[in-house]
Amino acid sequence: MRALEATTHYFNQAADQLDLTDNMRVLLRTPKREVQVQIPVEMDNGELQTFIGYRVQHDNSRGPMKGGLRYHPEVDLDEVRSLASLMTWKTAVVNIPYGGAKGGISIDPRSVSVRELERITRKFIDQIHDVIGPDTDIPAPDVGTGAEVMAWIMSQYNKYHGFNPAVVTSKPVELFGMPGREEATGRGVGIFTLKTLSRLGRKIHETSVAIQGFGNVGSYAAQFLTEAECKVVAISDVSGGYYRPDGIDIAGALKYSREHRYSLEGYTEAERISNEELLELKVDVLIPAALGGVITSDNADRVQAPIIIEAANEPIRPDADKIFSDRGMTVLPDVLANAGGVTASYFEWAQNRQHYQWGLNRVRQELDHVLSSAFERVWDMSQERSVSLRVAAYMIGIGRVGRATILGGIA
Repeated sequence: MRALEATTHYFNQAADQLDLTDNMRVLLRTPKREVQVQIPVEMDNGELQTFIGYRVQHDNSRGPMKGGLRYHPEVDLDEVRSLASLMTWKTAVVNIPYGGAKGGISIDPRSVSVRELERITRKFIDQIHDVIGPDTDIPAPDVGTGAEVMAWIMSQYNKYHGFNPAVVTSKPVELFGMPGREEATGRGVGIFTLKTLSRLGRKIHETSVAIQGFGNVGSYAAQFLTEAECKVVAISDVSGGYYRPDGIDIAGALKYSREHRYSLEGYTEAERISNEELLELKVDVLIPAALGGVITSDNADRVQAPIIIEAANEPIRPDADKIFSDRGMTVLPDVLANAGGVTASYFEWAQNRQHYQWGLNRVRQELDHVLSSAFERVWDMSQERSVSLRVAAYMIGIGRVGRATILGGIA
């Protein structure tokens, strides 16, 4: 099942609960605009290469559209469509005034130089600058992009439209970014994990955790959970998995990763396992924080963790999700679990519009408040309607977007 099919499957599950008509389903599912552009760039060796870039703007009934830019070889229109719609429901679930969008370029950023990546990014903005903006569509980082790429985007956009720091979020703090934005997605995953454990009556200090992915999201989640006294026993990146039953020294692993170009390759303070083996460890909580589609019907029966927190986008395919539901496992869905990032992006955008910056403590307090409120609403809906947390989250998101669409008028 491809990414868009999976998102549509979950949409329809919630739409059935909401008794949406077929016409309303089509209206809410259909993207507002899809853009595909050609990006010809002269590389450092003088050769011409052409890349393909995408921006899908799904819905703006609740505010300007918001969503990341992904630089990855597997980026295609189907994936971007799926993630754009997911952003629509995600922003509605946490009740921030945004719609959904997503974009990306089909490229492996590790295969090009920094100078080449900057030229590619600026050329991409040359092609889409007239359909993004602080009141229209606000990009942010995703897989393969970060604060530096956002700085280039802001710089290129400003050449056409003047000073507009709110055109992107997750910028460097020195360039109108916000303290706490970098940690926000991982911190949110940590907050949601603790709240889920509390609701299930589990003791935090007795909880073992495995995290697939030790990038921005996974590393901050690991730090947060370690400080909360959970025992993180496994982590991984593209080099493989690393397992230590007594708990991994997360501070030491972070230091090692930074000293080795953000790679755990060669890390010797834990047993080396594969990424696939990490997913099947006997732990209390599994957090897939890498790419989507890592858990399918092929390996779902071997997953032993009774609690799964989806830090990545779409890490569990629908067939596997049904297996987990039948087994009585608790899955906190991506549409809520990784919403800390877009919530903090909203804080940064609002501050940019006011030309005012919050301190780190306020960012964290506001983030905790918004995410906690969203979690309680989703959990209560799940209990009231006897549906999974995923269906409950989609019901809340779709319901809010649907009401805004009708109130705003179709004509």
